Amino acid sequence: MDEFDNFELPIDGTLDLHTFCPGDVKELVPDYLAACRERGILQVLIIHGKGTGQLRRTVHSILSRLPEVAGFQLAGEGRGQWGATIVALLPFEEQI
Repeated sequence: MDEFDNFELPIDGTLDLHTFCPGDVKELVPDYLAACRERGILQVLIIHGKGTGQLRRTVHSILSRLPEVAGFQLAGEGRGQWGATIVALLPFEEQI
């Protein structure tokens, strides 16, 4: 996570985008997912908030282009509902 090396970001499978500038999301999301895969974390919760939906659409657009993403969906009850997205990642050996 080149740009974020000086920022201590826990790699625990939950990424809360509320603490980042929207302009950082396009680099942050792929970098964070790569760091999760390196640690064997294959299910990630991305919290983008409900708001107007623009950040959610941006996150979903990014996810739809990443070959290491097996799938994604809005989180259900108790996990943020439509304010968060659950991402399933492929292990390294299964990447398309």
